[in-house]
Amino acid sequence: MTATGTATEVGTTRRWAMLGASTTAQAAAAVMTNGAVFLIPALHEQRGMSIAEAGLVTAAPMVGVMLTLVAWGWFTDRRGERLALMLGLGAATLAGLLAVAAAEGVVLGLALFLGGAAAASTNAASGRVVVGWFPPHRRGLAMGVRQMAQPVGVGIAAIAIPVLADTEGIRAALWAPTIACALATVVVALVVIDPPRTAPRSGPAPNPYRQDRYLARIHGVSVLLVVPQFVVWTFSLVWLIQARGWSPAAAGALVAGTQLLAALGRIAAGQLSDHVMSRMRPLRWVAIAAGLAMAALGLAAGLDLAVAVPLIVIATVITVADNGLAFTAVAERSGPFWSGRALGVQNTAQFLAAAMVPPLGGWLVGSVGYPVTFVVAALFPLVAVALVPVRDERPLE
Repeated sequence: MTATGTATEVGTTRRWAMLGASTTAQAAAAVMTNGAVFLIPALHEQRGMSIAEAGLVTAAPMVGVMLTLVAWGWFTDRRGERLALMLGLGAATLAGLLAVAAAEGVVLGLALFLGGAAAASTNAASGRVVVGWFPPHRRGLAMGVRQMAQPVGVGIAAIAIPVLADTEGIRAALWAPTIACALATVVVALVVIDPPRTAPRSGPAPNPYRQDRYLARIHGVSVLLVVPQFVVWTFSLVWLIQARGWSPAAAGALVAGTQLLAALGRIAAGQLSDHVMSRMRPLRWVAIAAGLAMAALGLAAGLDLAVAVPLIVIATVITVADNGLAFTAVAERSGPFWSGRALGVQNTAQFLAAAMVPPLGGWLVGSVGYPVTFVVAALFPLVAVALVPVRDERPLE
């Protein structure tokens, strides 16, 4: 079977296998792009960096992602999902090897930047594989499974990176994203087939951004919701260690377990969207819940209540549940000839916000502490509630 097989050539088993491969690719990319934040305690203790400085270095992969997402989306629209995934993950593996060789200084920051830039290929391409091979009434569930890759990848990083950095050093910890990307490259090469696309009847496919503001509003909602998500992702580990007195191993284990719950939450959100035949109504519900959870976490942390620990677990689960809903809605609305670029814009906006969270959040933590930082993060999803385009949503077909 070729890499451009048709729908009639691919059965249910192969579709789910490609979903598994896409999820693996996205998880490996998450280890590369999001795992660097778990080096913050080691960079602080072993390299003498402030939390803000360490946050700036570990934001490098997200900056790399942000700058290349639209380009990877364009490449995916033109050359196909399989090739984009293989080239991106292969290049991310090489960048990881450079990071291992450097382990500190400017070269480390450059290597992390290049790793993020290469791993960005998975954001549009792996999502396109899912949208292209699954029907609308199963797409929410399938995309929820694919979107669980990010918290799973973060969970793997939370287990491996801080423990390795604490016991074996930063260089050893950097092998985790490198190996993950190498293995994912092999899986994609063996399993993934480009989904079929029907050419427009006449002329090029219309630009969906010129039709209405639906996509722009989803992008705005996603930017707002990514702030609390990355606040808890970036600072939950260091908060548990510094403010609660946990060991790096214990804190990493809790963060990893929380990411597993978050992954299941994304599947549940996707299944819910299939059930209610809407992506936007569940998205609004998630935004409301995220704001309330972050506010409760900030209050509990400020009062030094024991419930703050389970609340950070709850906040982590809720704040990632929106990603699959928005991602699926963007892909469905933009169509097969624009979805690569539209998903690139979607993720570029998200990663722009995400890249700003570690340094700005580190500055805020250093200035006013963790509780106020959590409360400030609660404001963003509450603003997002009014922006969700529920009335402009089209029925799922």
